[in-house]
Amino acid sequence: MSYEVKIPSMGESITSGVLAKWHVSDGDTVKKDQPLFELETDKITSEGTAEATGKIFLQVAAGTEVKIGQVVATIDSASTASTTASPGASARSPSIENPATPSPAVRRLAAEANVDPSIVAGSGKAGRVTKADLLAASAAGSSLAAAPSAPAPSSAPAAPAAPPPIEIPKSKIENPSSAPAKQTRKKLSPLRLKIAQRLVAAQHEAAMLTTFNEVDLSAIMALRAKYQDDFVKKNGVKLGFMSFFVKAVVHALKEVPGVNAQIDGDTIVENNYFDIGVAVSTDRGLMVPVIKDCDTLGMAGIELKIADAAKRARDGKITLADLEGGVFTITNGGTFGSLLSTPIINPPQAAILGMHAINDRPVALAGQVVIRPMMYVALSYDHRLVDGKQAVTFLVKLKQVIEDPTRLMLGI
Repeated sequence: MSYEVKIPSMGESITSGVLAKWHVSDGDTVKKDQPLFELETDKITSEGTAEATGKIFLQVAAGTEVKIGQVVATIDSASTASTTASPGASARSPSIENPATPSPAVRRLAAEANVDPSIVAGSGKAGRVTKADLLAASAAGSSLAAAPSAPAPSSAPAAPAAPPPIEIPKSKIENPSSAPAKQTRKKLSPLRLKIAQRLVAAQHEAAMLTTFNEVDLSAIMALRAKYQDDFVKKNGVKLGFMSFFVKAVVHALKEVPGVNAQIDGDTIVENNYFDIGVAVSTDRGLMVPVIKDCDTLGMAGIELKIADAAKRARDGKITLADLEGGVFTITNGGTFGSLLSTPIINPPQAAILGMHAINDRPVALAGQVVIRPMMYVALSYDHRLVDGKQAVTFLVKLKQVIEDPTRLMLGI
């Protein structure tokens, strides 16, 4: 029986994508539920799996744009039965039929050294010629095809033997420059293209401005050092910095509700919920999974949801539902060593918080200069919605609870 492999539906807003990668080759035998291909869209990257066990025949090359529902391969389940019925088939494979055949690496080395591997005695399994065999043969002489004839007797002293000529691989003569190409070209992936379009649109459509502050992480570091072991034992996840900042953002949004809003045409929409997006860097680009109802979650709940969303984003298993509905975004350039930045708003949100690297710096405290772990924080906001006073107040409220986390428990 033959099964069609189709591009699966991933939501009404997605109609096409790029078949970025095949995990199998044409003619391979695949198993039911085995990952077959990777599909990139302008929103997410997902995998397609096999609906049956059998031999697969590919109909679309990697890198091709495909439509939702398009057939990209077929699986012949009857091929599995025929393969199973002839157990001797594997014995006919070239590698078993002729075990002494040199490996590709050895054949490549033989070509460069101008040595015929068929006349080299192999010391590997079943007489296979190894790299060591080939190097030894190459050192013994440039030609092993025939033994040198014995020299004729002579009364004159023998002249010193001339050194063997240096063999230069033909590839080096034909291509003397082995330097890599100065440029490579490849198309933007749908996700990267969409990110580029959204970032440009955000800068063109919003009146974006950034304000800064700095926070002392001493109190949070002390809490983590004191309770980390107990937290991990109870919850199975580490207590990180991000959960504190998510809770601090929720607190600041409640104190300055004008930041928790968006523009819809000529209308201001005020949000009364707290779904916070946390930016995650992946091989395919930046993704922002949304942690829902952060005002009702504890620190452990936030850490667990962030860890789960980040893993699924990096594994290409994130869904559209994971990326939708955020009212505010947090991005942490500090994980890569960034000291300061001006993050770009994620439309239609009104603001985004940028976290940065934690560095010990001298600061004035109660008339004394002390060394404290400090972080610069940046709030980029849409000035059409948020006034400067609101933006500055937001960062002040965030700074207060980060530097004194007991305020979170007391709600002040």
